[in-house]
Amino acid sequence: MKILCVSDQIDPLVYSTTVKERYRDVDFVISAGDLPMEYLDFIVSAMNKPVYFVFGNHNLNEFGLYHRNEAGDNQSKSMAPYPFKPDMGHGATYLGFTTKREGKILMAGVSGSRRYNNGLNQYTEAQMKWRLLKLVPRLLLNKLRFGRYLDILVTHASPAGIHDKSDPCHQGFECFKWFMDSFSPRYLVHGHIHLYDLQDIRVSKYHDTTVINAYSHFILDTGETPS
Repeated sequence: MKILCVSDQIDPLVYSTTVKERYRDVDFVISAGDLPMEYLDFIVSAMNKPVYFVFGNHNLNEFGLYHRNEAGDNQSKSMAPYPFKPDMGHGATYLGFTTKREGKILMAGVSGSRRYNNGLNQYTEAQMKWRLLKLVPRLLLNKLRFGRYLDILVTHASPAGIHDKSDPCHQGFECFKWFMDSFSPRYLVHGHIHLYDLQDIRVSKYHDTTVINAYSHFILDTGETPS
């Protein structure tokens, strides 16, 4: 299966009237965050393909519509709680902190970045580890049913020491490496780390997992035939 992975930048090759023809062999789309919902809606309508997404640390106008009272984690308690509407009418499917299956591909996703200024959708290492632990029951069911835990973990931030940066905003999560050690997804697709140089590393290997920076856009070919 071929997957169009996008994050962080509205790519003119994607935001184009020719996107359907250009990516006609793509089976579905993954967004690793920091993209406006209008952009994802365009991809859904223009390509007529399934789109799965997580939120990053920007473009969060609609984050609260998918998270009941999420302000309690990182925001002031005085903020009014967000309304919770799990079905917003968007064609894109939210993958944050849950699991999904598309054809033969088993996916899970976690939204957010490292906490650096107490903003929305920012987490400490412990908070992110807890969110990953909440996925474990679904992963165990995958193992029983399909013989494997997961094919793709979608994150916004990168794993610690893999594609990340030294500044507080762009440091990766150690618990993502724990997750890869424990559940061996074939791929971890992340965003958050902008690529300004063609020599920057986009794809790395960590044990059994290929780690991919989806900045702007990247085509992932998993090798499976669509079901």
